[in-house]
Amino acid sequence: MQDPNADTEWNDILRKKGILPSKEKIKEPEDAVDEPEQKSVVKTYEDMTLEEIEENEDEFNEEDEQAIKMYRQQRIAEWKATQIKNKFGEILEISGQDYVQEVTKAGKGIWVILHLYKQGIPLCTLINQHLSGLARKFPDVKFIKAISTTCIPNYPDRNLPTIFTYFEGDIKAQFVGPLVFGGMNLTRDELEWKISESGAIKTDLEENPRKQIQDQLISSVRSSVPTRRDSDSEDD
Repeated sequence: MQDPNADTEWNDILRKKGILPSKEKIKEPEDAVDEPEQKSVVKTYEDMTLEEIEENEDEFNEEDEQAIKMYRQQRIAEWKATQIKNKFGEILEISGQDYVQEVTKAGKGIWVILHLYKQGIPLCTLINQHLSGLARKFPDVKFIKAISTTCIPNYPDRNLPTIFTYFEGDIKAQFVGPLVFGGMNLTRDELEWKISESGAIKTDLEENPRKQIQDQLISSVRSSVPTRRDSDSEDD
């Protein structure tokens, strides 16, 4: 018997006449499903940490390899820069023999703030407390303190507290004596502003906090002084 699915001219004529059914279509195997192309992860690896990149490295296709390599190098460089920049974060106690190493040889691009103090002087204690807070706020700046006479023999107590600011070992500013700091009413913001004027720290304060107090005092004095018109009324 002739195969009705055979490709012959006679079968084609019979199919056109409706005598033979249409030729059955050969179904493709279900396994032959097109697999979706692997999507590039170039846009997603930028949000990953270095650890996540290592964990998912097998999922990156060839298109990503060079970009991943450059990105990894960039992230490592940024991490190292951050570690160097934020390597301080607390106030360090030194003695005179540490001065050269900690101040003069502090390093390239390093600001140093040195507080000379003595125990038993309340304003020195207050400033040490403020500097501890500022050291945490500005971890890229080296904050150090030293008992005055261990760094400078016979340094007079009347000059305390004293703050020196240095950049790359060179002195940039000095604040000497209690009057410079305004006494025991000194706030941390006021000290931050004062030090920032030397360039040692980049404050986020928009204006000198002391100015607000001065403006309030001036306003208070003006309101308590009688005007000329008031004096004339009293004379009448």
